[in-house]
This record gives sequence, structure tokens and C-alpha cells, in this order.
Amino acid sequence: MSASAVHSLWTTATAAAVDPAEKIPAPHIEYAQLAPTLIVIGAAVLGVLVEAFVPRKARYYVQVFLSVVALAAAFAAVVGLAAGGYGTTKAHIAAMGAIAVDGPALFLQGTILLASIVAVFTFAERRLDPVAHGNRVDSFAAQAASVPGSESEKAAVKAGFTTTEVFPLALFAIGGMLVFPAANDLLTLFIALEVFSLPLYLLCAVARRQRLMSQEAAVKYFLLGAFSSAFLLFGIALLYGYAGSVSYARVADVVDGNLTQIDPALAGTMGNDALLLIGGAMILTGLLFKVGAVPFHMWTPDVYQGAPTPVTGFMAAATKVAAFGALLRLLYVVLPGLRWDWRPVMWGVAIVTMLAGAVIAVTQTDVKRLLAYSSIAHAGFILAGVIATTPDGISSVLFYLAAYSFVTIGAFAVVTLVRDAGGEATHLSKWAGLGRRSPLVAAVFAVFLLAFAGIPLTSGFSGKFAVFKAAAEGGAGALVVVGVISSAIAAFFYIRVIVLMFFSEPKADGPTVAVPSPLTMSAIGVGVAVTVVLGVAPQYFLDLASQAGVFVR
Repeated sequence: MSASAVHSLWTTATAAAVDPAEKIPAPHIEYAQLAPTLIVIGAAVLGVLVEAFVPRKARYYVQVFLSVVALAAAFAAVVGLAAGGYGTTKAHIAAMGAIAVDGPALFLQGTILLASIVAVFTFAERRLDPVAHGNRVDSFAAQAASVPGSESEKAAVKAGFTTTEVFPLALFAIGGMLVFPAANDLLTLFIALEVFSLPLYLLCAVARRQRLMSQEAAVKYFLLGAFSSAFLLFGIALLYGYAGSVSYARVADVVDGNLTQIDPALAGTMGNDALLLIGGAMILTGLLFKVGAVPFHMWTPDVYQGAPTPVTGFMAAATKVAAFGALLRLLYVVLPGLRWDWRPVMWGVAIVTMLAGAVIAVTQTDVKRLLAYSSIAHAGFILAGVIATTPDGISSVLFYLAAYSFVTIGAFAVVTLVRDAGGEATHLSKWAGLGRRSPLVAAVFAVFLLAFAGIPLTSGFSGKFAVFKAAAEGGAGALVVVGVISSAIAAFFYIRVIVLMFFSEPKADGPTVAVPSPLTMSAIGVGVAVTVVLGVAPQYFLDLASQAGVFVR
């Protein structure tokens, strides 16, 4: 071919593409419907600027104020959207098909935001540790970059430095968590996962006490989290090869065989069931890791024990809500056509998760590890509702997540109060006789433990009852039997802690119970209030969850 012919080809090609405005449509973004996420991410960016420009003395106050106001404003935006009918009649897919604005998304976002406000209160607590060099200190390292025990760390403590970066980091994590259950294509799902995971890896590493253990927890979480992200990403690639699209609706159409036009470039791999099954399994693996289901649970006890306790509470509550939301959307919107394939697998995962969490928790001697295995058992109970594959299944899971998150943050807030010379006294032997030394704190912790155990008149009972009822009606009766047996095993170690607190002699050199500021008091108070209200009068919230239980397709 001559040079002139090539040149004429180029010119005709460019002439055909003269008007770029016609070729590339401008994206259409519904900013008002994405307001909750945008407010939180915007505040996180502002928080980074605060770190750069506000004097060190004022940063803590500015960051706490900014975080609480942003989360409250985002929650108000969620309520506004729900009141405007976006959870029911006006539910639709926003942001060019990337994000769903529907009942489950708004309900989960509201739960995440409320739990996060309470968690930020525990982050901001500054009265528990003794005053160091005339400065009040919080749960986070004075200078995260300095080596534990080094001269630079001692100098930072002496100068009264504090790691106020934890607030913008938490806001970035919350922003990712808000997108995660609302993501409507696989790439948005992956980006949201990374946006909330990376700040959490950092937050796990900045404990003021036991810094080496905290850093070890962060490294374990990071390495295993990178593995799970890789699984998820590889699964996304395989599903793209299978369906020729990353959009949830398009993948679901290919699974159901409802396609009209097929891209010829993808016709060769489309409809290849091996790609679908392996890809779906890999994405499920990534999500089950975040949920903390067996056999992807190995990170949970180590990370919960090593991370600063306020971060553990935040992570245990909010991450679970976001991950279960994404799991529900994946199974109910993308893969309902594969129900006969994924249900038996999820049955197995749920049974092993409930039993392993309950049985291993019995052997634990550390309060935080005990609560970690308890959270694994709860993941199994929630999976029972996921497996129901009915509208009741969705609403029962939403209700359980809302109830569980406040109990969890409250319980970890109580753990921060029991202290000895080395910081928090998390070994169970130290909690002996706590009921005589501080009856109120022990009583509050007992309420949370009874809720975890699912004793009637607590939110835990209402949640478990709703989930098991949905599972039984969805044809998973055997699962309910296993769940009840696991609950009985779990009740043993919760009651054991209560007996230890109220019926053991306190040791002479036992820990003290610190008097917290109103911040932690309100966090614990909200936890108790939600636990009692959802236990005594759950019907309004169950109705709310059932109204919100319909996914937009």
C-alpha cells in the first residue's frame, strides 16, 4: 500500500471523527442522590487539608467537629432520600449505571452512618489514659511514623503530639463503605472495597499501647486483605469474560439467557459456564473474607486483638454492614439465576461459620478475641438470613445488621474502660469481680453480652428470631437447627463472662475502671438504648427493614 493511500485513510478516519461532542456523551451524575457519599468523601478531603493547614493545638477539635457534622449531614441526606421515595417508588440506578439508589442501599447507608457517628465518639475519647506530660492522650500513637520505643516516639509523646489523621482516614473508610452495598457494577464494587480497606489497614496500626502488636495486626490484615482483593478482582475479570460487561443487570441477563444483541468480539467466551462458576466463586470469596466467614476468618481474632479498641469496634460494626449489603446485592441481583449452585455452598459456609465461631470462642481468654470469634458466629447467623432467598430474608438481614452494629460498638467501648498499668486489661482473668468494683460498667457489659447471646427482650433476640424465621420459611430448616445449637454453645461463654464479673472475688491488684468523658458515655448509652428498644419494641424497625427490602434491578 502506498504512502498516499495510508495518508488518505488517516484523513478520512479523522474526518469521520471531527465532532467529539457527538461521539463522547457527557456523563449524567445525579449529585443529589449521591449526596450522602459525596458529603463524607468531601469532609475526608477537608480533613486532610486540616492536617496540613490548621495549627497542631486546634486540629483535634476541628477534626472531631468536622467528622461528626459531616456524618450527621450525610445521615440527614439519607433520611431525605428515603422520605422522597427513593427507597421505594423512585428507586433507580444512578451515576450512569454505577450506583443503585434503593431501599437496601439507603437502609444500610443510614445504619453505617449512625454506627460511625457513635464510633467517632470513641475515637475522640481522651480521658481514659493518664495525662502524659500535661497533655490528655487518646488511644492512638503520638506519632505513627516513629519506631515503637525510639527516641523520636518519646519526644513526640513529650511534645503532646496526637495522630489526628485517624479522623479523615475513618471518613474515607466510611465513604467507601457507603458505596460498597450500593455498587451496581463490579468495578465500582472493587473500587469501593479498596477505598474502605486501605484506611482500615492504616487505622489498625496506630495503637498508643502495644504498638508492635498493633502493627503486626495491620500487616496480617493488609496481606490477607490483598489476597481477598485479588480473588475479587480475578473473579470480576472472569465474569466480564462470561458476560461481556461488568454491569450487574447485564451479567444477570446473560445468566438468565435474556440477551438480545451480543458483541461479536465477546461471542466466543460468552455463556461459558466455567467462567461464570469460577468467577462467581472468587467474588464470593472476596466478600466472605470481609464478612469474616469461615474459612476466610483467620485474620479476625488477630486484627481485633491488635488494633486500637475504638478502631476494632468501628471495623466490627461498619465493615460487616457494608460487606453483607454487597453480598446480598450480588446474590439477589446478579446471581439469582445461579441459586441452585450457590445455595448449597453458602449452606456449608453458614454451618461451619456458626459452629466454628461458637466452639472456638469457648476457649478464648482475651475479651477482644472472644468478641472476635463471637462476631464470626454472628456472621454465620446472618448468612442464614441471606440463604433464605426471600424478601423476608433481605429485611431480616437488614434488621440484624442494624441491631448488631450498635451492640458491637457499645461492647468494645466498655472494653476501653477496664484498665491497668499497661493500658486496657483485656485478659479475662482481670475482669473477675468487676461487678463489685464497678456495678454499672459490669451491668452494661452484661446487657451487651446477653444481646449477643440472643436472650429475649434484647435486640439480639429480635434479630436472631427474624433471621431464623426467614431461613425456616425459605426451606432452610436444618440450618435453623444448627443455628439454635450454635446459639446455645455461644450463650455458655457469654454467661461465663457475666458469672466471672458478678460472682468472683475481685483481685487486690485488679484493674481499675476509668471514668470516661461524655463521648464514650454517649456511645455506650446509645448502644444500651438501641439494644433495649429493638428488643422490647422491634416491630417499627422490622417494618422499616421490610419496606427497604427490595433491590432495584
